[in-house]
Amino acid sequence: QEYLDFRKERSRMLLSRRNQLLLEFSFWNEPQPRQGPNIYELRSYKLKPGTMIEWGNNWARAIKYRQENQEAVGGFFSQIGELYVVHHLWAYRDLQSREETRNAAWRKRGWDENVYYTGEWTLHLLWGPPARAGNPLPSPLFFPSPVPLIRTMESRIMIPLKISPLQ
Repeated sequence: QEYLDFRKERSRMLLSRRNQLLLEFSFWNEPQPRQGPNIYELRSYKLKPGTMIEWGNNWARAIKYRQENQEAVGGFFSQIGELYVVHHLWAYRDLQSREETRNAAWRKRGWDENVYYTGEWTLHLLWGPPARAGNPLPSPLFFPSPVPLIRTMESRIMIPLKISPLQ
């Protein structure tokens, strides 16, 4: 009876729910218990249909550039539920170390080449500081933006519960 009461109460708070059965990419380390404190970033990508093999091939080459600090926790793809969905789980000491680690990865030759390839790069225009002293007009800045194999992506920062083996 207690469980039925709980389900009834939970249904008042639950707006929606979806389930996925995930498989681990063979080139990622298997998630292992970790000492903390850490925060975790779950990056989720919805890929264009037919691109999972290409995604996997590129990440199999790229992941070795992110394993030296042990921040790569796991990489998974959907098998049942919404298909062509990939999840990457990363561990960091805090948000500052996340930023530093991610910036350092982009400076490594190999990481940038493999991850860059997973995107179709289009140019976006921003206005930067004046091109020369005395010129009040901003100069145009062009920067690449990836979106090729990816339909959408999402990033969530998570803090583990005390009972979690991932601290």
